[in-house]
Amino acid sequence: MAVVGQTSTRFPQNGISQRMGANLVCYLLVLTATVVLARPGQAAGSPQSLPADPGIVLLQKVQAAARELDYSGVYTYQQGTMMVSSRVVHIVDGTGERERIEMLDGPPREYVRHNDITQCLIPEKKLIILERRRGDRFPGMLLDDGKSIPANYVIKISESHNRIAGRECTIVELVPKDQQRYGYRICTDSKTNLLLKAQTVDSDQAVIDQISFNSLQVGDKVASQDLASSWNTRGWEIVETPMKSVNLAKDGWRIPVPPGFHALTQVSRPMKAGRKVSQLVVSDGIAAISVFIEPFDDAHDNPLAKGAMRRGAMNVFRTRIDDYWLTALGEVPAQTLRDIAERTEYVPAAGNK
Repeated sequence: MAVVGQTSTRFPQNGISQRMGANLVCYLLVLTATVVLARPGQAAGSPQSLPADPGIVLLQKVQAAARELDYSGVYTYQQGTMMVSSRVVHIVDGTGERERIEMLDGPPREYVRHNDITQCLIPEKKLIILERRRGDRFPGMLLDDGKSIPANYVIKISESHNRIAGRECTIVELVPKDQQRYGYRICTDSKTNLLLKAQTVDSDQAVIDQISFNSLQVGDKVASQDLASSWNTRGWEIVETPMKSVNLAKDGWRIPVPPGFHALTQVSRPMKAGRKVSQLVVSDGIAAISVFIEPFDDAHDNPLAKGAMRRGAMNVFRTRIDDYWLTALGEVPAQTLRDIAERTEYVPAAGNK
């Protein structure tokens, strides 16, 4: 479980092609560093959808709190020796959800969201990347309604409590039932159910990344004026990259989905030089994996630019299949991504060859 703003440090030249441009880089910031692509209309925590499992009931309340409460604060994301802080303001009013996230370390970045529309502000380029897609960031957690989680994780609600950002919280563990995914240890506000801290743990229970509030205000103390961007964006370029739904299986791609994962979306978007990159996103309700497919370019691509890389819980595996690069990335064990990449087959129809 990661935080907005670290994609640029995760993808050197042997990762996602730099030719995808700033618009896709910003999209990756939103995708890989946040909990995203929850399907519109799935109201986590609605009484009609609450299952009997007390663990799922609690997780859905955590998701509902992230969407429905007014809160502001500073949280820190730690990945190995790297630590990055962000300020979040989230308010629900008559127009719906309004949110602003400001990066406090590294290159200036802001993410301003109104319901399903997110603006990624890149000041040094005087650029705004517009995305019309819901993106549930920390303290959001679920990628769907959560009903499939007990099939893949054992949920343990501890009777002991902890204290984060001056608030008492309940400790919950999500223990994976196989080696295809990491485990999680979270702490939820005992009064509001808001997620205060989340740790990703490996099979040895070692923490490989974590995110936690340092300070937090909830309720009427949250000031709506803090939603306004600190940048004067008049005259900035606004870019909205069009996306098109695709069916990769019909296009000849046989991509093995790990047990317990299901497809959330399949889209394509333009790259430079008129080419396109396709993306498949799969999830088990907590973890997400993205598979990117882009054409190989003999003139610009390094044929040796493949293999694995890791930063904290984020793993990447890239390989060449036929005349394409396939890149699998996600906060799952490296072997899970390697299995996807190495077992993927491309069998195009005769007309697509």
